[in-house]
Amino acid sequence: MEVENNKKIYSSIEDILDRRHSALVVWDVQNMLLDRIFNKDEFKGKLNAAVSAARKSDVPVFFTKITPLPDRYESRVRLSSARRWNMSKIPAEAFELAIVPEKNDVVLNKNTASIFIGTNFEMMVRNAGIESLVFTGIATEIGVESSARDALNRGFFPVVAQDAVSSADKDAHERSLANMKNMLSVISVEELLKVWK
Repeated sequence: MEVENNKKIYSSIEDILDRRHSALVVWDVQNMLLDRIFNKDEFKGKLNAAVSAARKSDVPVFFTKITPLPDRYESRVRLSSARRWNMSKIPAEAFELAIVPEKNDVVLNKNTASIFIGTNFEMMVRNAGIESLVFTGIATEIGVESSARDALNRGFFPVVAQDAVSSADKDAHERSLANMKNMLSVISVEELLKVWK
């Protein structure tokens, strides 16, 4: 770590992932999305390892959950998308999280593709002194990338755990990881576990 103009500059992945100022985001790992991804078994194993390591290292875990607004208050664009996806016909259990949050985990109900829009997430992590955000979950090219880019723009250190993110579209998932590697840290769960041991 270096200090420049009274600002801590993290130059190594170990500095970025220091458990004292990191949090793990588990993006939209809901039954309806998990059942559609291309690498379900591998993804579940890697994600469970990341979540377990975070909990053992006292790194806060934030789960996000797609929670549509009542139709009257929803945007026209999102209503149009919901109709294309036949969201009204999806049973309630499909919206449930596929990993059960524990007592100290936080579940954020949200209705956009950024963890920062319409939630208290930014206030919570800033209040807790969190500077680094590790992103996992579904889908890589939608909410994970949107939130990771948004985190970068807001001055956080975003990290994407490449084998603990996934999508129904393998090509889109791979393109998204390639895009993100150009601007932020993209690492394996194994690398993450070495730091959060």
